Parts: sequence; C-alpha cells; structure tokens
Amino acid sequence: MFQLFHVIFYQPLYNALIWLYNIIPGHDLGIAIILLTILIRLLLYPLNSVSIKSQKALQDIQPKIKAIREKFASNKEQQAKELLNLYREHKVNPFSSCLPLLIQFPFLIGLFLVFQSGIKGDSFKDLYSFVATPETLNHISFGFLNIVQASPVLAIIAGGLQFWQTRMLMHSNIPQPQSAGKDESMMASMNKQMMYLMPAMTVFIGWTFPSGLMLYWSFSTAFSIVQQYIVFQKRSREANKQPVL
Repeated sequence: MFQLFHVIFYQPLYNALIWLYNIIPGHDLGIAIILLTILIRLLLYPLNSVSIKSQKALQDIQPKIKAIREKFASNKEQQAKELLNLYREHKVNPFSSCLPLLIQFPFLIGLFLVFQSGIKGDSFKDLYSFVATPETLNHISFGFLNIVQASPVLAIIAGGLQFWQTRMLMHSNIPQPQSAGKDESMMASMNKQMMYLMPAMTVFIGWTFPSGLMLYWSFSTAFSIVQQYIVFQKRSREANKQPVL
C-alpha cells in the first residue's frame, strides 16, 4: 500500500516540485510550492466546485429539512425517506462537506513526506529520468523562510484563512427562525464549534510541521476562498434569473 501511495502521490508531487524549482529564475522553493499549489487546485477545481455547490444547496434547503423533521418527528423511518427524496430532488449530497478534505488528504500526506524527507537529502533517487537533477536545493525561500523548518507565523495564517473560509460558508446560509428545533439547534452549535475547532487544530498541528506544508495549505485555502466566492456569486445570479411562480 505504501509503495502504491509512493508511486501515485509522492513521486509525482516530488518531481513536479523539483521541476518547477529548476525552471524558476532564482530557484526559489517557496515560489515552486505556490505554483505547485495552483496546479493542484486547478486539477481539483471541478470536484471542489461540485462539493461547494452541494454544500450551498444543502444550506439553502435547511427550512425544508426542518419542516420535514417536525412533520415526521414521531416517524423516523418516514422522516428518513422524505429527507432522502428532498436530497434527490435538489441534487444534494449531505456528506459533501467531507469531500474537499478527503480529496486534499493524500496530497497533504504526500507533500508532508516531500518536505519532511524528500528535499532534505541529496540523492534525488525518486526523480524521473526527464527531470533534471539540481546541483543543490536551497531551503531558504523569499530570503528568510526555511521550507523544511516549522513556522508558527505560517501556521497562524493557515488557521486564520481556514476560519475565514468556514465563516464565509456559514454566513451564506439563510437565517433560521429563533424557534428552531432541538436538532437544528444542535446542528448550529456543532457548526459553530467546527468553525473554531478546525482552524485551532490547523494552528496546533502546523506549529511543528515544515513551513513548506503550511505555505501550501495557506495558498490552497486562499484558492478555496476565491473559488467559493465565485461559486456563490454564480448560484446567486442563477437564482435571480429564475422566474417567480
């Protein structure tokens, strides 16, 4: 399994990073990481767009979900059927919020291994034959940032951007009535906790991780924020064009 992961994720990421490092004037690893981040995000753009649309659609139908739960509160089986029909009608996947993280996870592990061990050595044994072997790898980027060492500042920036992204998604929701039921109140409470918990975990974990990984995560999250804004604006324009019945 590890060998399969090595071939599918680690080697392509490692070779792409070295290739970008080779062609960039000045051979700056930080710039290479940013360009690699953009390439990965463009590759995953369609999948992430589908996920963002599904999350937004799920938020938009929250009033209908609440109505179904109240109507069939005593009949959980019928409630589940009605909710499933509602999801199908609006083409919503209630588990879509996990998709971006699941997509990103293999890339995060691959890049962690690249920054943790791949670029520290001088053997370059995992380079493809068509990728030129650099004489040396300069770990200092932008004149001050050591890519293979931890950077608490970058960890805080990554956590802040993640908080912004989550807050942006939550605030795009339709306001719920104050008389929300128990399930809705619990869900709102959990969402609010996650809005703070996930960024806090990012800062905590990123505090000791290689700064190259946090640089990737920061720019990846910033890309997600821009993509999220574009998707929301497109959905808003499409909703405004719909005829009033």
